[in-house]
Amino acid sequence: MIVADQQHTFDYKVEAEDSAKAVAFDRKDRFPEVLATARMIGLMEIASARLMESLLKPGQLSVGVGVDVVHQAATPVGETITLTSTYKGLTGKLHSFEVEAADAGGVVGRGVHSRAIIDAQRLQSSAAKRVAEGKAKQ
Repeated sequence: MIVADQQHTFDYKVEAEDSAKAVAFDRKDRFPEVLATARMIGLMEIASARLMESLLKPGQLSVGVGVDVVHQAATPVGETITLTSTYKGLTGKLHSFEVEAADAGGVVGRGVHSRAIIDAQRLQSSAAKRVAEGKAKQ
């Protein structure tokens, strides 16, 4: 069980593979060697998912369904960031969180995130079916 304003926090050392530069898959794409926004959001999702673990039954997972985050400052590779997720409550089937990332210089990103509890096998099956039906229409 989790309650409003309960938090999960963890530290993470930013590695080269977490950088915006590493996100590029084409040599013509040029990005800086700082924490990628996508990676920061992924880490925020992990903090929120860890907070939800006590709600899950066998065969269930939580999945991200919404993100509204601003990446405010750059964090260089090699620095440590602290990710914090604060549970804000349940609206319908969606669990809401305030998320924040900070490094030694202060807050680097913050926003809101929502997650849902799903049956893992059902999700995999419906995803495969949806893609197969899309391919059949082509």
